Amino acid sequence: MSGSPARLPAQRIDSAGVARVDYGAVWRIAGPLMANSTVQAVLNLTDLWFVGRLSTTATAAVASVNWALLCIVILLGGVGMATQTLTAQAFGAGRYARASQAAWSGLLAAAWLTPAFVGAAFLGGPYLKLLHLDPEVQRLALAFWWPRLAVAGPLGLAVWVLTGFFNGVGRTRVTLLVTVTMAIVNAPLNELLIFHAGFGIAGSGWATAGAQLIGLVMALALFLNRTSRRRFRTPLTWRRTAVSRQIRLGIPMGLGTTADLLGLALFQAMLVSYSTVAGAATQIVMQLTSICYMPGIGIAIAGTTLVGQSIGAGERDWAGRVGNATIGLAVAYMGVMGVLLAASGPWLVPLFVNPADPASRAVATLGATLLWMAACYQIFDGLNLGSAFCLRGAGDVRVPAILIAFLSFGLWVPLTHVFTFAPGGGWVQFLPAFGFGAVGGWSVCVGYAIALGLALWLRWRSGAWRSIRV
Repeated sequence: MSGSPARLPAQRIDSAGVARVDYGAVWRIAGPLMANSTVQAVLNLTDLWFVGRLSTTATAAVASVNWALLCIVILLGGVGMATQTLTAQAFGAGRYARASQAAWSGLLAAAWLTPAFVGAAFLGGPYLKLLHLDPEVQRLALAFWWPRLAVAGPLGLAVWVLTGFFNGVGRTRVTLLVTVTMAIVNAPLNELLIFHAGFGIAGSGWATAGAQLIGLVMALALFLNRTSRRRFRTPLTWRRTAVSRQIRLGIPMGLGTTADLLGLALFQAMLVSYSTVAGAATQIVMQLTSICYMPGIGIAIAGTTLVGQSIGAGERDWAGRVGNATIGLAVAYMGVMGVLLAASGPWLVPLFVNPADPASRAVATLGATLLWMAACYQIFDGLNLGSAFCLRGAGDVRVPAILIAFLSFGLWVPLTHVFTFAPGGGWVQFLPAFGFGAVGGWSVCVGYAIALGLALWLRWRSGAWRSIRV
């Protein structure tokens, strides 16, 4: 089945016959994705709450491996990100069978990558020994690591592939429905497996896997239902998969996101090393700004869909216009929310500290200051996210990945060390040390956000993506 859509995505024709961006249509796609990102954050907090009921040691165990797990999942999960780009471009071209073919290709790629997830799970022991953790923390971390990576990793990637398909065809409410279902079943599974079945901390990892299995079954049922079969020929296109294209596009996506996350992990670790107050204030600020960041990702993902569908329809000029609109929305939302959070800082930050703690006033004061720096960060992070995800929609992923890796490891990480630690402190001694503490580290973080946001925006504005074929 083929045939071009009657109207380009998010396009309306005004009374003068001029094509304009229909922001209502943009929000209809972005709104469920913003809600979906928020539900994801709630799901993560649910896991943390159940683990916290076990012990402080269990919480520390999860914290010790959380970033490493996330980076591995994102790195291997690039094929899931690629599904949305390929689906959106096929859908925009009216090649509906090709759109479902992208989903089957992603599922096959996820199956191929399962041994990589299992192999990474076996590396958990050696990795944890390098951290020189307390033996009990190390034991608990390894118990959580295995099911969370070896089982939940491939299942989560498969869910990601199918929700990428639904995002690509503009059915973002389906993605939200699947995520909400997983969040709902995740809580009782945690209670059952951690406490009643006696699995302990490993039960949280198995609960995640169980929730993702239910989400996968649900997403597959919707992918193969009568509506999808009729329009996308979903039961038939599995016989002509294109896994190599999926992996070729997905690997740079995963690498770019992983580079950014590793930079963030090292940034937070250095501030924790500098002082407990700096680490605690930074953690509070990061959690608060997720109100900006998570819905902002939803807006950016909508950009991937709209740009991809426009390019598939052969309208690269319109792809540029609708991409610019999406980038503007991401910047506006994240910037306004960042300023509102910063203005509320003196009232919000104290809610996350124990008044009986001797350091509580110092943490609250520093956190309120850092929120203003984070507000500036959010503006340019909106530019970064909006530009990066629009470039994904166009299939322009290699140069952005290089830019992110270079700025993260060549600018953000070393300069955070330089501006945070005083002479004689820090992790290494061969770098200069200016000793500006948390404010110095966050100043570098803002500089990184400005540099990355502008670099990706200039890449988008250059139009180099117009000549890319995926």
